[in-house]
Amino acid sequence: MSLRIPNVLSIAGVDPSGGAGLLADIKTFSALGAYGCGVVAALTAQNTQAVAGVHVPPVAFLRQQLDTLFADVPLQAVKIGMLGGAEVVATVADVLAREAQRNVVLDPVMVAKSGDHLLARSAIAMLREALFPQAFMITPNLPEAAVLLEQGAPETVREMYRAAERLRELLPTSDQRWVLLKGGHLPGSELTDLLFDGDRMIELHSRRQDTKNTHGTGCALSSAIAALLPQRGDQLHPVEAAVRDAHRWLAQAIATSGQLAVGHGHGPVHHLNALWRTP
Repeated sequence: MSLRIPNVLSIAGVDPSGGAGLLADIKTFSALGAYGCGVVAALTAQNTQAVAGVHVPPVAFLRQQLDTLFADVPLQAVKIGMLGGAEVVATVADVLAREAQRNVVLDPVMVAKSGDHLLARSAIAMLREALFPQAFMITPNLPEAAVLLEQGAPETVREMYRAAERLRELLPTSDQRWVLLKGGHLPGSELTDLLFDGDRMIELHSRRQDTKNTHGTGCALSSAIAALLPQRGDQLHPVEAAVRDAHRWLAQAIATSGQLAVGHGHGPVHHLNALWRTP
């Protein structure tokens, strides 16, 4: 049975300000025509300025959330965000392997926009070894790529090419898997992301927007891709189409972020700008 509206799951942390994490992912799914499900992997005390605290629920309850959901709801895609610790990573990887879940988009969240660390260093090796084999796509930014590759962050687009190639080597080679390396940390008015499957290296360009409302942009982009992957199967290049459409959607969400007034730090993007009436 084909479903017109895909069910998409976010496994992530909760940001009470709603700009990032699970709450932002659900908004993104809704904005892009997917039905959002959510499993809480971590709780944060957080606003637009800082992360004051992190609490990781017992992994037994995390597994119960996942098992209960998978037992009932067919899922067409999964987005993974903040996981917090090595045991959490291992539990999520185990369940996804058991379910043979496709369209898993892994955003290796390590540091918040405020600079606060969101992933224990002990979990990074587990992320590479246990969760990467379950991922259809990984979406690191440049500092995250540096941590994953244990090297300095790329400082040019040319260096990004080599980093994308090395990141792809961390994924299984037996079937199609993708790396989306986000270049937003490079200076300049033009942003370049690289989409790479081990064969095709696709440059995605956009203009940098003059705004401080960039809280949760990585969460929004990865969840947008997860929402769109099941809906772009009829395209000639479905993965590229999903990523390009996700980029366009995020650019508009950033451009309209000034319509919101949330906090005094890095504000959120406007996930639902196309659905809400504005004054």
